[in-house]
Amino acid sequence: MTFDLALVLDLLGCFFFAVSGSLLAVRNGFDLVGSVLLGSLVGLGGGVVRDLILNAGPPAAFSNPLYLAAPLLAAVVVYFVVGGVKRANRLVLTFDAGGLALFCITGALKALDAGMNAAAAILLGVTTAVGGGILRDVTANQVPSVFDPKTMYAIPALLGSALATGLWYLGWLNLATGTTAAVLVFTLRLLGLKFGWHAPLAARSWARPRFLRG
Repeated sequence: MTFDLALVLDLLGCFFFAVSGSLLAVRNGFDLVGSVLLGSLVGLGGGVVRDLILNAGPPAAFSNPLYLAAPLLAAVVVYFVVGGVKRANRLVLTFDAGGLALFCITGALKALDAGMNAAAAILLGVTTAVGGGILRDVTANQVPSVFDPKTMYAIPALLGSALATGLWYLGWLNLATGTTAAVLVFTLRLLGLKFGWHAPLAARSWARPRFLRG
């Protein structure tokens, strides 16, 4: 996978996450400025954290204007396309899953290209994928998706990062395999939402919360 392709996937992930942030702004009744800011937080946040950890100079979000264009475009698209709050609720989850799928791949790839080992690359892929969502949800005053016991969030990102890392070491990571890995993460995230899949609770002895009881 070339750097240019990694850049394209990174920008797509930024756009998908930014759309989820702008949609959440719609759901919460924010104005257009709030939409741009919330979209920027989720679209750029994970990548900024990744680049700071890699210590590879200024984060790409501040050195490449294309990254700033993604949340602006997302806010404009949401402004003209989304017709109602109910529709926004569904679309937030869909676009968030798309951003998660792309960022876990690009995060792991950039770590590997920077010379980090496999374990570090997987962890950085997950960090890139969930970091922006945490900033978005905290800013919007809701429980971050990564801590929501009703669904899986970090697990699909972990599997995607591990798959991308394995493919990279085997020399099989290219457009087709990278896209396939992202599609698998996206599908797993949406299936988890549909069927209520979730990780075990933090303590086996604790009573299951009411919303998890069948």
